[in-house]
Amino acid sequence: MIYLDYNATTPLASEVVETMRPFLLGEFGNPSSSHPIGKRAKQALETARGQIATMLGSQPDEIIFTSGGTESNNMVLKSVAWTLRHRGHHIITTKIEHPAILNPAIFLMEKGYDVTFLPVDHHGCLDPDEVKQALRNDTILISVMYANNETGTIQPIMEISLLAKEHGVLFHTDAAQAIGKIPTNVTDLGVDLLTIAGHKLYAPKGIGALFVRNGVKLEPLMHGGGQERGLRSGTENVMFAVGLGRACELVSENLHDDMPRLRKLRDRLHDTIQSAIPEAVLNGHPEQRLPNTLNLSFLGMIGEEILQAIPDLCASTGAACHDRSVALSHVLAAMGVTKEVGMGAIRLSLGRPTTEAEIDQAAQCLIAAIRENAAAFLD
Repeated sequence: MIYLDYNATTPLASEVVETMRPFLLGEFGNPSSSHPIGKRAKQALETARGQIATMLGSQPDEIIFTSGGTESNNMVLKSVAWTLRHRGHHIITTKIEHPAILNPAIFLMEKGYDVTFLPVDHHGCLDPDEVKQALRNDTILISVMYANNETGTIQPIMEISLLAKEHGVLFHTDAAQAIGKIPTNVTDLGVDLLTIAGHKLYAPKGIGALFVRNGVKLEPLMHGGGQERGLRSGTENVMFAVGLGRACELVSENLHDDMPRLRKLRDRLHDTIQSAIPEAVLNGHPEQRLPNTLNLSFLGMIGEEILQAIPDLCASTGAACHDRSVALSHVLAAMGVTKEVGMGAIRLSLGRPTTEAEIDQAAQCLIAAIRENAAAFLD
């Protein structure tokens, strides 16, 4: 199998497994306990918190452990909405966000909040002027993803953060897809809140984190024993937390080398396919894009059918197909991609284990499948 679906999920890094192993086999303490076993668990938890903070350029006490990106995003939208309800009921986000942002936003609309879903251009980029025009006196939150999961397009977070500060509005970014692929420093970005999902950076599924800048007051999403600064009650998942911490430490150690290597492999894959299939269309920004992400449309074809012809290649499509009836992804639709183009979209996302040999083999498999089955796709 050739796995090119790292934006969907990543395998556990071997270093992460080794860090977690003691907590699977013997270190079972509750970090809230005062005896030695509990203290060891607490120390491991705080070490992990520090590793995440180092990666983000934050303070350790600004890191809140959660169960993943979905919980972190829900905590931001719902907690901010509740905490600042006396100031306003308006939230700004975009049409290309992950469902973990879009669906909580829709939920809040049903509860009386007003949400503005901003458009993007044909590259999937948000114009900061759109944010400026959408800001109102009752705006309490702006939430814009750092990088898109389907196209890899990177958003102008720093420019948007300046607008948020000028208007005294909290600014959140879902950085689940960006962590481990591009630099993510909360001071440079200027964000107040930031989401991390462990399984996108070689840590386990079921663990995540939320950066909450000191001074930002939030009502907790869950009430209980008061863990995690009182923002996320419940006994912490120490084993997964230490795994996430080690994964973030690996990001700090490897990002400088990973970025150019993945970009080179991605461009090699793109160039090989494009030279053989000149009509292939790039979905996403040609430059301001994650170094590991390539989203291509093959005209007149259906992405799902292309991948079905290559069972040894793991990748994703940009449209759901049933009996040749195609439902375009909300991201491609927001970019103005036509159904004729979007139905043939395939997302190829590379990861740390990806090799040059896998890239070359994947390219040849795709080229062969498209050439050999073109008549069937067009029929």
